[in-house]
Amino acid sequence: MQKLIIPFLSLAILAGCSGRNNLSDAYGNFEAIEYLISAEGQGKILSFDLEEGSVLSKGQIVGYIDTMALYLQKQQLEAKIKAVVAQRAGVHARIEVQKTQKNTMLVEKERMEKLLADGAATGKQMDDLMGQLAIIKKQITATGSNYQTIAAEIVALQAQVMIIQDQLRRNTIINPVDGTVLEKYVEPYEITAPGKTLYKIADLNTMILRVYISGDQLASVSIGQDVGVIIDDAETVQVPLKGKVTWISGKSEFTPKIIQTREERVNLVYAVKVEVPNDGRIKIGMPGELIL
Repeated sequence: MQKLIIPFLSLAILAGCSGRNNLSDAYGNFEAIEYLISAEGQGKILSFDLEEGSVLSKGQIVGYIDTMALYLQKQQLEAKIKAVVAQRAGVHARIEVQKTQKNTMLVEKERMEKLLADGAATGKQMDDLMGQLAIIKKQITATGSNYQTIAAEIVALQAQVMIIQDQLRRNTIINPVDGTVLEKYVEPYEITAPGKTLYKIADLNTMILRVYISGDQLASVSIGQDVGVIIDDAETVQVPLKGKVTWISGKSEFTPKIIQTREERVNLVYAVKVEVPNDGRIKIGMPGELIL
């Protein structure tokens, strides 16, 4: 047990010294998953309550876009729906009247058939009655068709109201993720449109160290592996942190161009991402070192 503790203590001591460079297995820079939040609505920005450095939570309302035009369109559609509903009621009443007329004619038809059998009515009277009955049936069919058309129009208008409601919802600027505002691109009273970027946000609680390892080191790295990470907290102090490997590139690439020497540029390396909990000291772009 002591044989295992002694090397670990030695490693921790060496990590705090300026001469610990030989302990590092890879070098890279910290990054974060950044989100560009765009407008979904169109119009003048009435309020935009955030600044660079603001910490936002998911679902938080950060601004509003003018919705007056949409509100008036919604009112117009709702008034039209009321008018069409009233029209549908009138058509329904007309259908009921026509059905009553039809029932009356059917009773008259039975009476006419008896009179015709007794010779008290003529065939022409019967033909006239049958013609009137055929006409009223066609009128009922036509009026019923109008009723269905009006019902479909109401459904279409209600769908338009739902579209307006969705647009009204989109004119409320809601932050979609937890994070810190990195950049702000618009100000209140500016005109925006769908797709226009409003701000950039990233979750800085967990940072990602992207490093590059050689093919010889690849066998000693696996996804989910706990590793050590070193950052420069001051000119002469290096702070050891804990990290976890979350991604290993499936293909090799040439050493990134930040490596200037020709000999090192031609070497093939593999990109690796390491998640590191951030206590506030790690910043985007800060260099870091990996210890396997």
